[in-house]
Amino acid sequence: MANLVVDIGNTSLKAAWADGITLGRTFRYQGERMTDFVISLTKGERPDILVVSSVRKLSQNNILRLKESCERFIFIDKEVLENHNLPSYLTSDRAASVIASRYLFKGKKCTVFDLGTIISADFIDEDGNYEGGVISPGCMTRFKSVNRYSKYLPLLDMPEDIEKKGLSLSSSICSGIISGIIFEIEGQISQNSENIVVFTGGDANYFAKRMKNSIFVVCNLVLMGLALTAVEYDKNS
Repeated sequence: MANLVVDIGNTSLKAAWADGITLGRTFRYQGERMTDFVISLTKGERPDILVVSSVRKLSQNNILRLKESCERFIFIDKEVLENHNLPSYLTSDRAASVIASRYLFKGKKCTVFDLGTIISADFIDEDGNYEGGVISPGCMTRFKSVNRYSKYLPLLDMPEDIEKKGLSLSSSICSGIISGIIFEIEGQISQNSENIVVFTGGDANYFAKRMKNSIFVVCNLVLMGLALTAVEYDKNS
């Protein structure tokens, strides 16, 4: 029987069936009925283990419904984080990315960037110990902020081509935001130059192709970490 892993983020839900640590078909959902969507995935096949990571607060009723849809249920909470020697203040998606990176790059120092609604960078030493992290606004969050907090600046989307120095209002905004994020990422990389660099999140590919350094892009890093959590839980139960 397969496991189902679910990551509920700020703007969307991603899910995948997993056979051990191997991810199968993946799903994406944007909407407010996230619990209903997850349960709909279990109608044809009841998962052995359902693992849920959520940055949104789930009601006790919805957690109960999820528990009833599977044989065994794991909700990534402070107890799970402590069992993986991770600080309780980490969000569950960042924790899952760290767990996956420990596995993929065992014995290596890592810097793990999650580029989405927010940008986070988490640092792992060669023994898998968590060394801390940083958080800043994500790319589209910055574009929206510029528009929201200024009366005259327009809301723009992420451009494909970027001018080093903007020659118009729009190109100045794009250059400032995109170049600023690139400088921020490159600064973290240069301060931790021995680390393997891993990108994940919705904007991972966009920024990876603009980096001078060698980057590993693992788009389903969070889901892989959740699959690993299920495997370890099954092994220890």
